[in-house]
Amino acid sequence: MAKRGRRYLQARAEIDAERVYHPLEAVRIVRSQELTRFDPTIEVHIRLGVNVRHADQQLRGTISLPHGTGREVRVAVFAEGDKAREAEAAGADVVGGEDLAKRIQDGFDEFDVAIATPDMMGTVGKLGRILGPSGKMPNPKSGTVTFDVGKAVTDVKAGKVEYRTDRAGIVHLGIGKRSFEERQLLENYQAVIDEIVRVKPAAAKGRYLRSITIAQTMGPGVPVDPARTSDVLEEAAA
Repeated sequence: MAKRGRRYLQARAEIDAERVYHPLEAVRIVRSQELTRFDPTIEVHIRLGVNVRHADQQLRGTISLPHGTGREVRVAVFAEGDKAREAEAAGADVVGGEDLAKRIQDGFDEFDVAIATPDMMGTVGKLGRILGPSGKMPNPKSGTVTFDVGKAVTDVKAGKVEYRTDRAGIVHLGIGKRSFEERQLLENYQAVIDEIVRVKPAAAKGRYLRSITIAQTMGPGVPVDPARTSDVLEEAAA
């Protein structure tokens, strides 16, 4: 295990591991921590009562965060002709077809999200071993395989993010930056919880929201009460 720095250990000591915090308290704690010289991402980690060995209990989808993620998202689009021009007009960072695929095969990876028109998936499919492990493979479920490339680019740039359960049944998402206002983080958090509750698999048994943690990048996690899912914004306004 990597050795933790003094600031990390001090921040962890200020968190009561024996209790669960209201989301408002958790946000205030992570925003107060000065652990890095950069503006860190505030993350939420949600452990779900699902069995991901069964396909019908695997979660994957997208959500538009009200205040975005606070980071500039670089978008690559596989498209040709009018659709390529549409993607460029919408602000895509790199657009191409076979030429873009060749660049990626040669090591180009300066993008965060890949979008493709359906007719380009024959080309994109050959990049599965490269794009798959990094989570960048276009997928219809996440809205990244579409002929409406202009809207897809605009949505991603505005804060639309993809979520999925990992092998342990946990969803990991960034909900903003430490520099965000408290209410912005809470509204993004509420949007994430609402979405995860909405897509609860019918086959899931027992307690669905097992645990929730909010943390800074490279910071200790603050345990959040998974039962507090609907009054977050009201209490923040109080």
